[in-house]
Amino acid sequence: MPIVVFTDPQGQQHQVDVPEGRNLMQAAVDHLVPGILGDCGGVCSCATCHGYVAADYLDKLPPRTETEVYMLEGVPELRDNSRLCCQIRMRPELDGIRIQLPDEQI
Repeated sequence: MPIVVFTDPQGQQHQVDVPEGRNLMQAAVDHLVPGILGDCGGVCSCATCHGYVAADYLDKLPPRTETEVYMLEGVPELRDNSRLCCQIRMRPELDGIRIQLPDEQI
């Protein structure tokens, strides 16, 4: 099963098995990863699953949708690699993806 490695705000890594098609936010919530809240349940109406995607995986992701861009405008520290984990569905080419979680979620 593909994995994702979340690094929480304290620097601890959490390796999570994620079935293909599952979004990364739900996988994090299912495994109690600190720093991912997923308040909206994965419908892209909050930014409590914001994370920074490792540079070597950015080109493997689809572009941000207009809604995701809008939601990211409210995060405390927006970066070029900022994504909402609810908008990333696991695919084989994402196996091993690394997500750094910000110090503060909104």
